[in-house]
Amino acid sequence: MRFLLTNDDGIYAKGLSSLYDELSHEADCLIVAPEIEQSAVGHAITIFRPLMVRRATKNGKFLGYAVYGTPADCVKIGIKELAEKPVDMVVSGINRGSNAGINVLYSGTVSAATEAVIMGVPSLAVSLDTHKEADFTYAAKFARKMTRLILNNPELKGSAINVNIPCLPPEKIKGVVVVRQNKNNIVETFEKRVDPRENTYYWISGEYSSKERNEDTDVAALASGFITITPIQYDLTRYDLLDTLQQMVLDKEL
Repeated sequence: MRFLLTNDDGIYAKGLSSLYDELSHEADCLIVAPEIEQSAVGHAITIFRPLMVRRATKNGKFLGYAVYGTPADCVKIGIKELAEKPVDMVVSGINRGSNAGINVLYSGTVSAATEAVIMGVPSLAVSLDTHKEADFTYAAKFARKMTRLILNNPELKGSAINVNIPCLPPEKIKGVVVVRQNKNNIVETFEKRVDPRENTYYWISGEYSSKERNEDTDVAALASGFITITPIQYDLTRYDLLDTLQQMVLDKEL
């Protein structure tokens, strides 16, 4: 069995290393990951310059392929050119920081997983809810369990599975829940600063708005100490509006 591993934190990220160490017990794993960090690039792909690829090493041994591009680029070129044989699953992560709620749209980690599904390959995105230095061991072990679940249940293979894990000791994690994506907006703030040459620059930050407080969402469950699992898709169609919009178009004779 062949797994392609990627992320958006860069090829030398600790989360990716932990994922490789654990999943190598399950499959032949190939790392194809960004040369540099690509957090929050979403589903961007590179079309106006060539994709530079190099063989990366660690401690004198082959680590994987470093791609000067986005996570989606890594999945495309990994499956089509670098894997050399069919890929059974793409696993993206382990991201440092959660990818829940509206962050799913911005996440390079999640976009790598959805790109795999577009290409017909089952996929999993895994994130650990912290931006600090952390131990990814438990998250990697849970990711291994998830790969078995996905591969053993064909009905899951048409969706990317997005997993978020609290950064807690395993004994303090309350359980595992399957929940929907939270739809709250992120309310951004911009901190204005001036550099020594009197050029203005800004740091962006943000917090979730509180308009949706439902507990059956990834954001709420994760904050409460649960591992969250959310099946996601790349089809953005609002099916509930198709008939209504069609009638509007007919009424207006557009």
